[in-house]
Amino acid sequence: MRIGVLALQGDFEEHCGVLRRLGVEILEVRLPQHLEKLNGLIIPGGESTTIGKLAERFGLLDPLRLRAKSMAMWGTCAGLVFMARDVGMSQPLLGVMDMVVQRNAFGRQVDSFEEDLEIPGIDGGPFHAVFIRAPVISEVGPKVEVLCRLGDGRKVAVREGRLIATSFHPELTRDDRLHRYFLRMAAEAA
Repeated sequence: MRIGVLALQGDFEEHCGVLRRLGVEILEVRLPQHLEKLNGLIIPGGESTTIGKLAERFGLLDPLRLRAKSMAMWGTCAGLVFMARDVGMSQPLLGVMDMVVQRNAFGRQVDSFEEDLEIPGIDGGPFHAVFIRAPVISEVGPKVEVLCRLGDGRKVAVREGRLIATSFHPELTRDDRLHRYFLRMAAEAA
């Protein structure tokens, strides 16, 4: 199993740390040739506009779109925004998931929060989720499965085939269950 982590900007090192603890071979992805021979790719949180512009500059947009058709891909926070088809403003997007996203839906950095979430398919009780300037998924297409909602009904985790996206930052906790879930998806897609 070889998992790439898009390492253009953001908290990619935190995802790498979780994957290392799980004994996974990791490749930090910065160029199109780094996408070869991967079983899956994680697109981390950070700043979605910056991630998109750097992906565009390094010639990664089309190769990422192509690989999204054949391997597992997971976007967290800004990675979720980057994977969406629409965010209501002009910025480079992969557009690989049929969802509309509202950026920074909870407000500014000072409005960050944590919440325990029930996520079907994730055994072991609630998942403690960290939301930092997090997006919300406002609309999904017919093939997108909503995995999790906040208590007020807002969608914060979705799956479309081998693609998954979460509004929160699982890599900032000691709980590796979502990373394990993604690794199972990557193994199934291989």
